[in-house]
Amino acid sequence: MIKHDWTLEELKIIHDAPLLDLIYKAAHVHRQYHPPSELQICSLISIKTGGCPEDCKYCPQSARYQTNVEIQGLMDKEAVIEQALEAKKQGSSRVCLGAAWRQVRDSRQFELVLDMVKEISAMNIEVCCCLGMLNEEQALRLKQAGLHSYNHNLDTSRAYYPSIITTRTYDDRLETLNNAEKAGINLCCGGIIGMGESIDDRISMLHTLATRSSHPSSVPINMLVPIKGTPLGEQKPVSIWEMIRMIATARIAMPEAMVRLSAGRLERSLEEHALCFLAGANSIFSGEKLLTTPNPGVNFDEQMIKLFGMSRKGEMACV
Repeated sequence: MIKHDWTLEELKIIHDAPLLDLIYKAAHVHRQYHPPSELQICSLISIKTGGCPEDCKYCPQSARYQTNVEIQGLMDKEAVIEQALEAKKQGSSRVCLGAAWRQVRDSRQFELVLDMVKEISAMNIEVCCCLGMLNEEQALRLKQAGLHSYNHNLDTSRAYYPSIITTRTYDDRLETLNNAEKAGINLCCGGIIGMGESIDDRISMLHTLATRSSHPSSVPINMLVPIKGTPLGEQKPVSIWEMIRMIATARIAMPEAMVRLSAGRLERSLEEHALCFLAGANSIFSGEKLLTTPNPGVNFDEQMIKLFGMSRKGEMACV
C-alpha cells in the first residue's frame, strides 16, 4: 500500500535508523516493487549550455559566476538526434534534454525543442526535459509532442531554499511540477545534498515529495560537486553514508519511484555504488558529463553492470 501521508517524524525515524537495518528494509521494499537487479540507464544532453540568469549557488551555468563553462546556444536538432541515437546504442532507455533557461518561452526555440521531443520519442526512448519553469499550455504541448517526464528538482527544503536560490521561489518550483502533472507528464524531482543544509532539511525535501497526491516517477539524488567560481565551490563533500541514508529513505517513502544516482558518482568507488543499489537506487545517468559536471564514462558503467550481475531496463536479466 503506497503511503502519501508521511509525517516528518516518521521519515526522520526511517532516515536515522541503524544503518544496516535501514539498508535491509530499503532493499526489501525495493524487491517488492522492482526487479532487484534491473538498472535504468539514462543519458543527459545539454541542448543549451550556460548563460542562465538564475543565481543557484551550486550551478556553474549561472551567468553570475566566473566558471569555465562555455556558453553555447541551442543545439541543432540533427546533432541532438544523433546523440540520442548513440545513447540508445549504448543502452540508455531514457534521454533527458537540459537547457539552461530560467523558464520556457513561447518562441522558435521552444518549437525546435518540441520537434526534438517528437523525433526522439518516436525512437522508443523515454524523453525527459529540464527547461526551467513552464506554464500549463507549454506543459500540454510537451505532452502532445510525446514527452514522458519533466525534471524540475526542489533542490532542498522550503526553509533552506532561500539560502541557495533567490531568483525564484519554492512555490514557483511547485507550480511547475503541478503544471506538468496536470498535463499528464511524469515528474522527475529530487534534490542535492551537501550544500550546507541540515539533516532536517533533507528530510523535509523528501517529505514534500512523498506527501504529494502522486509520487514523482523518478527521484534523482544528487551529491554536490563543488565547482570553482560558484559560491559553493569550496564546500566539503558529504560522506557516502549520508547519500545511502537519503537513497534508502526515498526508496521506503516512495517505493514505486525510480531512485536515481545523479551528480557525484565520479568520486564513488564500485563498492560505494553497490551499497547505493542495495539501498534502493535503480537508475543512473551514464556518460562523460552531466550537463557540465564530470561523470563516470560508459566503460566504467559497463564493467560495473557486468560485475554486479545487473541488467539494463528492457533487457533480459543476467543469470
